[in-house]
Amino acid sequence: MAKLAFLGLGVMGYPMAGHLQAAGHDVTVYNRTAAKAAAWADEHGGAFAATPREAARGAEFVLACVGNDDDLRAVVTGEDGALAGMAPGSIFIDHTTVSAAVTRELHAAAKDKGIGFVDAPVSGGQAGAENGQLGIMCGGDADQYARAEPVMAAYAKACRRLGESGAGQLTKMVNQICIAGLVQGLSEGLHFAERAGLDIKEVVSVISQGAAGSWQMSNRYETMADDHFDHGFAVDWMRKDLDICLRTANENGASLPVTALVDQFYKDVQKLGGGRWDTSSLIKRLRALD
Repeated sequence: MAKLAFLGLGVMGYPMAGHLQAAGHDVTVYNRTAAKAAAWADEHGGAFAATPREAARGAEFVLACVGNDDDLRAVVTGEDGALAGMAPGSIFIDHTTVSAAVTRELHAAAKDKGIGFVDAPVSGGQAGAENGQLGIMCGGDADQYARAEPVMAAYAKACRRLGESGAGQLTKMVNQICIAGLVQGLSEGLHFAERAGLDIKEVVSVISQGAAGSWQMSNRYETMADDHFDHGFAVDWMRKDLDICLRTANENGASLPVTALVDQFYKDVQKLGGGRWDTSSLIKRLRALD
């Protein structure tokens, strides 16, 4: 078992840090809102620190799950950042969904200090974090990944290294591109079924067993039919991720016409007041057009 630090206790980080503590690791947490870090320590029996640097001091592994590129830089670099408290030979594991560019930037900064850096964005949403069933897509040096993988096993359903630094983030972009199209297609299908007067449960019981079946269909069709959208990853965060995808596509020449269109549909959902609704709320936009 290892001495760990975990930075960022949002809907993903809070349970992930809890799984690490439950697995027998010695976990110190940091959160921008200190009261939440104190509450986590009370619940799970670990410790909490006032700064990322303090949390990282003496840790073999420092893990993070924060909001965006700037949030990640804030907890990694600077006088109170994690790198200032980490010792050579330790490893930083980043579970935040960020750009590949900031990942490579921080990988280089860590390497200059003799510290490893593994980009490890996750998929599976809040339920996956709470149940310890996340898919983890990793990039970084092979030897550092090999050391980090047993730590991440505390909440991983699947964990794989896809290549050098940034490969994990690029794979997460693929994940989000695929989800965007799937959710829009599911929304249109369910909306069509509603307008046609079909029983949605009966329809899905049949088509989910064929080529149209997907995780989104199996896990979201009922809440979509019931107009409930508080079951996972928020629209605001999805738009942040899709912006990363579209900017990266502009750099590498990939064509993402459907992704760009769905991003604008999510913008429409935000205008409906749905920034904190989960991503399946795309159907809400279609209903609003009726």
